[in-house]
Amino acid sequence: MPNDNPNPDWGESNFWQWQGFSCHWRVIGTENTRPLVFLHGFGASTEHWRHNAFPFAKAGFRVYGIDLIGFGKSDQPGVKEIKRLDNHLWARQVTAFLQEIVETNKRGKAVLIGNSLGSLTALTTAVIRPEIVAAVIAAPLPDPALMNPMSFDQTHWMKKLKTFLVHLFFYLFPLELLIPIISRTSLLKIALQSAYFKSITFDKDLLRLVSQPAKRATAPQSLRAMCIGMSLRPREFTAPHLLEVLSNRSSRQPFLMIWGCNDNFVPLMLGQKLQRQHPWLSLYEMKSTGHCPHDESPQEFNKKVLSWLDLNSVIN
Repeated sequence: MPNDNPNPDWGESNFWQWQGFSCHWRVIGTENTRPLVFLHGFGASTEHWRHNAFPFAKAGFRVYGIDLIGFGKSDQPGVKEIKRLDNHLWARQVTAFLQEIVETNKRGKAVLIGNSLGSLTALTTAVIRPEIVAAVIAAPLPDPALMNPMSFDQTHWMKKLKTFLVHLFFYLFPLELLIPIISRTSLLKIALQSAYFKSITFDKDLLRLVSQPAKRATAPQSLRAMCIGMSLRPREFTAPHLLEVLSNRSSRQPFLMIWGCNDNFVPLMLGQKLQRQHPWLSLYEMKSTGHCPHDESPQEFNKKVLSWLDLNSVIN
């Protein structure tokens, strides 16, 4: 893979307390320049932006990355501590981060760049706090609700039954047994390879940055909280509804979707469908690239995002 000072341990590493949880974040770049925040995908962390942080800082951004609650070096709370982990909670975490750490009131609106789950979090943040978000880059934009729209016209007892069954299933599912096995065997490498088009056989940094958080004793309980939270989200926090909200606004942030043509997790046809439904969305297709375009084809990714930001007058 092409490199430009690729360092998983990029920037200055810090911790920040939010609602009683320890959150890990990184920063690199000159102060008093346009803030840009990276939001990682499922199972990843700030380290996954190893090929992107330095080039964007070099381009004149103050670059931040944050480990969402449940991932990376941030706390991994379970259902007892947090009840549910979902994109609304992560968006609230990002909003607080923008206000307290990035200080958007002083430095101006921030550019949000997300991969997968981070893209959904970026979209949610842009909807609930549009005044602090300058632009969104979603690479790509996943949500099960985009593929199989959920039915929200349910009676009270049906909702209670669904809640009970979801909790029962994920409490009985042996995550405490499965997660350690997956994180310590070749199963993890197999799963990771399915997210990439090119071979990751010799990418030891990638395997390490994904496996280390999964090996923590609190990883299974946090994954359970996320499974429950994402399964029981209200309609207003699903991607279809969030995009409709943006569509109905007279003024909205520039929004770019970047999709790998060989994405095995979220097929390109979904991105094309979203652009047809919402013509204000920009879509860029990357050939010979899978689910992590920022990491698999970083030079093309960085160049495209920077030129798009310049075209949309987001770069200072």
